[in-house]
Amino acid sequence: MTPPAPSRALCLWLMGASAVVFVVLAAVFVPWSWVPGGHVVHVRGSEVFSAEQLRRGQTYASMQRHLGWASLAVSLAVALVLGLTRLGARLVRLLPGPWWVKALAGTLLILLVGQLATLPFDLAIRGNALVYGLTRQSLGGWLRDSAVSLLVSWVFAGGTVLVVMVSARRSPRRWPLWAGLAGAVLSVLGSWVYPVVVEPLFNHFTPLPHGELRTRILALAEKEHVHVSDVLVADASRRTTTLNAYVSGFGSTRRVVLYDNLVDDVPQRETLVVVAHELGHAHHDDVLLGTALGATGVVFASGLLGLLFTRRRLLDRAGVPDPGQPEVVALLLALVAVGTLLASPIQNVISRAIEARADRASLQATGDYSGFEKMQVQLATRSLSDPDPPWLSQLWFGSHPTALQRIGMARAIEQEHAPR
Repeated sequence: MTPPAPSRALCLWLMGASAVVFVVLAAVFVPWSWVPGGHVVHVRGSEVFSAEQLRRGQTYASMQRHLGWASLAVSLAVALVLGLTRLGARLVRLLPGPWWVKALAGTLLILLVGQLATLPFDLAIRGNALVYGLTRQSLGGWLRDSAVSLLVSWVFAGGTVLVVMVSARRSPRRWPLWAGLAGAVLSVLGSWVYPVVVEPLFNHFTPLPHGELRTRILALAEKEHVHVSDVLVADASRRTTTLNAYVSGFGSTRRVVLYDNLVDDVPQRETLVVVAHELGHAHHDDVLLGTALGATGVVFASGLLGLLFTRRRLLDRAGVPDPGQPEVVALLLALVAVGTLLASPIQNVISRAIEARADRASLQATGDYSGFEKMQVQLATRSLSDPDPPWLSQLWFGSHPTALQRIGMARAIEQEHAPR
């Protein structure tokens, strides 16, 4: 006997309520104006980059961008073929064990098929990075990191699958509500444990030695009213030559992390500009804001998923008896992939606004407009990013303002604060 479908009224209520909460959170807490009371100064690439830097960055970024798009298209096609036909359900059905073992093993199998399908593109992307000097990592090290990344993805995806299935098995009519609430709680917990559980899987961390840089970083943190438990250095140079720093964790787990090549290769003045940006995120609780928005999005997605699963035709096409059976794995992962892609512009327009505020915090804390501009040029040239990418690419996938936008924002703020 087929279990009853989820309540359409409940699904619509979940979607409506979570959408209202999301809009309110975004309207109140997201800093939409990049230059409060002003506008970003238009900056041409030729003003701050040499012709060779522009050519090299645009050539590399274009190659990687097109490979990334092709990889995404193949990944999505594989997910849809497995999820929207009976093929994925048949693969999962062949696996041994009780329903929850089949669900977890099926999730790993679907993810592995997708990763193997995009492996040629990933190797080409790595090959370009090697040719252009952006990585020195061995093939063995790269494969190891890829395998660990797959396992981390499996943990998160498997958790999502089990939440949906357990909820559907316990409460066929109201499972979107319980799945949404459980998913929101897991999103919050994930933000807490990620810095201390997942990050060490990819990098080895050591405390930054006592000295002038550490002292000035802690002074910056005090100036920006951010409590940090430690300042660490990550051995990122074994994987990449690009520069970065970040602040991760909450409360007692919050720490400033510097890439070792940032410490070794960049003047202290410009390093502090980067650190001040990251401390700006912590000062404004951007991780907490992102977590709250993400949790709200999970509730919306749960309602939408339940609404889609009221369509018996969709389940029959995918060979899924009901959402509580392991055959649902491929369909669920396919819908999550499509939803993630469609939500990317919203996610990234919010991310760009938050990153712009962190830039403003850096400028306010350091007062170093020249150092900020030099650092943006160095970040772009070291990562060979395109200073002016195609607008559609930036709209859909750009999580940060472009280098030219960030420089233009700094110039606008400097002009605003210049003596008159």
